[in-house]
Amino acid sequence: MARAKLPRSPSEGKTGPGGVPAGASAPEEPHGLSPLLPARGGGSVGSDVGQRLHVEDFSLDSSLSQVQVEFYVNENTFKERLKLFFIKNQRSSLRIRLFNFSLKLLTCLLYIVRVLLDDPGLGIGCWGCPKQKYTFNESSSEINWAPILWVERKMALWAIQVIVAIISFLETMLLIYLSYKGNIWEQMFRVSFVLEMINTLPFITTIFWAPLRNLFIPVFLNCWLAKHALENMINDFHRAILRTQSAMFNQVLILFCTLLCLLFTGTCGIQHLERAGENLSLLTSFYFCIVTFSTVGYGDVTPKIWPSQLLVVIMICVALVVLPLQFEELVYLWMERQKSGGNYSRHRAQTERHVVLCVSSLKIDLLMDFLNEFYAHPRLQDYYVVILCPTEMDIQVRRVLQIPLWSQRVIYLQGSALKDQDLMRAKMDNGEACFILSSRNEVDRTAADHQTILRAWAVKDFAPNCPLYVQILKPENKFHVKFADHVVCEEECKYAMLALNCICPATSTLITLLVHTSRGQEGQESPEQWQRMYGRCSGNEVYHVRMGDSKFFREYQGKSFTYAAFHAHKKYGVCLIGLKREENKSILLNPGPRHTLAASDTCFYINITKEENSAFIFKQEEKQRRGLVGPGQGPSRLPMHSIIASVGTVAMDLQHTECRPPQGSGASKLALPTENGSGSRRPSIAPVLELADSSALLPCDLLSDQSEDEMMPSDDEGLSVVEYVKGYPPNSPYIGSSPTLCHLLPVKAPFCCLRLDKGCEHNSYEDAKAYGFKNKLIIVSAETAGNGLYNFIVPLRAYYRSRKELNPIVLLLDNKPDRHFLEAICCFPMVYYMEGSVDNLDSLLQCGIIYADNLVVVDKESTMSAEEDYMADAKTIVNVQTMFRLFPSLSITTELTHPSNMRFMQFRAKDSYSLALSKLEKRERENGSNLAFMFRLPFAAGRVFSISMLDTLLYQSFVKDYMISITRLLLGLDTTPGSGYLCAMKITEDDLWIGSYGRLFQKLCSSSAEIPIGIYRTECHVFSTSESQISVNMEECEDARDLKGPWGARAGAGGGGGGGSTHGRHSAGGDPAEHALLRRKSLQWARRLSRKSPRPAGKAAAEWISQQRLSLYRRSERQELSELVKNRMKHLGLPTTGYEDVANLTASDVMNRVNLGYLQDEMNDHQNTLSYVLINPPPDTRLEPNDIVYLIRSDPLAHVASSSQSRKSSCSNKLASCNPETRDETQL
Repeated sequence: MARAKLPRSPSEGKTGPGGVPAGASAPEEPHGLSPLLPARGGGSVGSDVGQRLHVEDFSLDSSLSQVQVEFYVNENTFKERLKLFFIKNQRSSLRIRLFNFSLKLLTCLLYIVRVLLDDPGLGIGCWGCPKQKYTFNESSSEINWAPILWVERKMALWAIQVIVAIISFLETMLLIYLSYKGNIWEQMFRVSFVLEMINTLPFITTIFWAPLRNLFIPVFLNCWLAKHALENMINDFHRAILRTQSAMFNQVLILFCTLLCLLFTGTCGIQHLERAGENLSLLTSFYFCIVTFSTVGYGDVTPKIWPSQLLVVIMICVALVVLPLQFEELVYLWMERQKSGGNYSRHRAQTERHVVLCVSSLKIDLLMDFLNEFYAHPRLQDYYVVILCPTEMDIQVRRVLQIPLWSQRVIYLQGSALKDQDLMRAKMDNGEACFILSSRNEVDRTAADHQTILRAWAVKDFAPNCPLYVQILKPENKFHVKFADHVVCEEECKYAMLALNCICPATSTLITLLVHTSRGQEGQESPEQWQRMYGRCSGNEVYHVRMGDSKFFREYQGKSFTYAAFHAHKKYGVCLIGLKREENKSILLNPGPRHTLAASDTCFYINITKEENSAFIFKQEEKQRRGLVGPGQGPSRLPMHSIIASVGTVAMDLQHTECRPPQGSGASKLALPTENGSGSRRPSIAPVLELADSSALLPCDLLSDQSEDEMMPSDDEGLSVVEYVKGYPPNSPYIGSSPTLCHLLPVKAPFCCLRLDKGCEHNSYEDAKAYGFKNKLIIVSAETAGNGLYNFIVPLRAYYRSRKELNPIVLLLDNKPDRHFLEAICCFPMVYYMEGSVDNLDSLLQCGIIYADNLVVVDKESTMSAEEDYMADAKTIVNVQTMFRLFPSLSITTELTHPSNMRFMQFRAKDSYSLALSKLEKRERENGSNLAFMFRLPFAAGRVFSISMLDTLLYQSFVKDYMISITRLLLGLDTTPGSGYLCAMKITEDDLWIGSYGRLFQKLCSSSAEIPIGIYRTECHVFSTSESQISVNMEECEDARDLKGPWGARAGAGGGGGGGSTHGRHSAGGDPAEHALLRRKSLQWARRLSRKSPRPAGKAAAEWISQQRLSLYRRSERQELSELVKNRMKHLGLPTTGYEDVANLTASDVMNRVNLGYLQDEMNDHQNTLSYVLINPPPDTRLEPNDIVYLIRSDPLAHVASSSQSRKSSCSNKLASCNPETRDETQL
């Protein structure tokens, strides 16, 4: 199309723009630009083909003229306008194609009408010719073609068909003209054009030649043109609405239309050709086609003449070519859809409720954890889960999602959360929530966090009203997603939990059981008592209720928090742990006795089930208790399992109780009251007051208490003591860490002094022995000094922990820490680091492992690159197993990537008890338990932990939005003013006068306002391989009870303080007389067994003898390991005294017990004891020696500001238990 030249304005010069001469054409402007040409820079300005520029000179005298540019003027031509209407414009083109489709269907319908009205028996001939009757003769081989060439067509029907043919012909010719691109033959030889000419030109010819009006015309072939029009119509429809249906729908529609056209063509063709044969009807022809194409072939209807037989052959060949291609395309799309997952329809999103799970890679363990926890809540049963994952569905995941239980509720979509199209497929804007999980299996966890952050941003941008639940791996990346409704940082929770494991045994197990949904049915069919009790208590979870609406707590309105907690536990068996004021969003754990409950408070409690699902059955013990004199002892209605803590006694008045000062480090706040300690009466416990008595419960100001160390002088007076201060750490390693008041050094330690194994100008110490630490070490083995390690240190240096119980912390790092991390930890006392690996014996010895009480082995990122996912823990498990053999008295807490690998911890191949536990785990998993792994001894004892167990914390937040806040408060990650903290207390022989857990609850609430929430229990257990090996009858109960004291103490000291506690574990080897007494009693017990027990016979005897030989072999193996360790220590120049004590103890003591058949392991007392956690046990649970009670202690600083100095001075004189030192759970 020629370009229009612009007339130059009078003000233009003789040169064009850019220096182009006046006669030359100016350079062409790019398409779509609108240049403003100055007057003096004129000239002819070109444009792209099809564009015409009009210039209006508004001012001849002005130096600058304005040019108006008109675009797309080529569309103003008649042809372009027709093309725009018929082809380019989606909406008008859709109407044209819809009209064309209707026209083709009309022609097919008219053909059927013509067939029904035509009867060859009445005569056959051309229009106006005499009719001839025709009769088929089977014996004759000649074919009369007249019935095939001529048909009977009524005048009205002919007129309608002619009009339709003319319209179709004109439309076809117009579209040929509009789509002409220079090659007319290409247009003419198209199949659609040929079919149009066959079906329209004969009808137009009959207008001018009347005899041909009865000529047969194969109008039924228009069905293929209708199919073609339908395909184009669907494409135009998608373009018009700017949306696409699924390719599967389009392909199914095309396949159906193809099959229908084949049947219609075959039916009409055979019916017409058989006019010269048996004259079949349309219905009979359709029946024949169905029978033939379905390969049934009854043979009752067959074509009689060769033209119809030829048509059948042609139709079968076409079907064999066309249909397989269509089916192949359909199967391919089906497979692709199975990979991508299809769509979640808008109608379903508006009528159903669904949540979206966004992950970078979906593993079967992650999927099952999410589904089991999500659908464990009854109110979520009608929810659907839409999984949005960029990777193809795993085979195991596909197999699981085909199970009817999940196939109807889980929809897998392959797509990216960064694409709005995929978010639209998942109907993210209609979702109830979006869970974004990080890929913890990535080697580069920072990169995994970056992907998670982008997903969170994309979802927030697309659906700002959809609640977000985000999982972050690194704490430094948490502030990027602070807009999310709920965020769980993996490393924060992991390190804080591992830190608490060192001072509160099995904290990891306690938290894991709390955040898992369970009904407490696990292990109830087990023959062992500990499994039944442990499984029952594992069903306890955290629930909430408004106090004014609660039957549990409504009667305690206006009473103190501790009063309500004790009486609710005594009456209903629920444990009140915290509350939230209506005007304050912060949750307070155990706000203390000064907090008065209001009807608008939200109470948080631990129970088997929530109050709404509980049935209240009251049993009146007595109508009136007249014999009770003390306050708070009115009539009460109790469950059958409850016990009144002070029945038959006169309750003591707390104001007149004076506890004696502690005599040494063994003093306990649960000491027996002096005036009731003798006589036949049961010792009484002070009642829990309804309102706090300020004269009884006085706060201790930990910030201003400078006499802390003067009240309890150091054992070594000659050693200079470094004063610590309390304050907030000056340097946080990352943004978003919660400020926590901690013990700090007055002056930051130089970086050189943080190195444990190298001396510097400030000190010359080169090993842990030289430092002379009074408390046992805590060693942390990690790959790098990540910011998460900061959260390991903070809970161990929190202000509420006494200075006497601070354990030195040694970081054993594979890589050297950077200055940023050292700057953050140099303000904490007794924190050191050393470069080394946990699989190097020299590194372990140099960092002082023989002086350590706890070793924490953190999962390493480099192990994530294992070819098999479950092999990521192989190196860690083998290294820990080696350390168990080398250092049997050490409490080791291990983090694993996969919870299923915990069965390999402390692995014993020929242990029948472990095999029984394995069978129990499989049985619980078959029963649908979410906690099938809970009976594994390492997990129950808190020795192994996997961060994936805390994934349920994020899932539970969808129903319980307070779970993350409560967990962070329990772990010490957040410190809310007035909120308590988690700690532990050990039950000793002197504390057994209390008797039951209910009386302990009352004692703690009345004396120190502490709320117990559970028990960590350690029991001696016989891991026998045969039932005939040990047989103890009822006559030996007294003997066993006599042995229970010293044996129980040794079990708690050796391994049973069991799962990471620091309660005198190493002091057990210091008294030789105690060992002699123990061996003497053990030999006495062995003699009784030899007299009373039948001697093993037959196969059992052979097994018993082989086990004794194995024990002797293990003893020699243990001596070799001891010699190896001592030789390495001598080579490194380290003293071997500490390790010789442990080795001698184990060699003499363990062998006696192995020979007696009491121990079936080669290691130490750790492995003949089992430990487990009881969450909120019933009030009548009996206390046992070495029980460790989990407590929520009230905040010591909650009421500091309101107390006077005179009260502070009387605190230590009147109630010694208020001192932080007397509350220590550690007795070293």
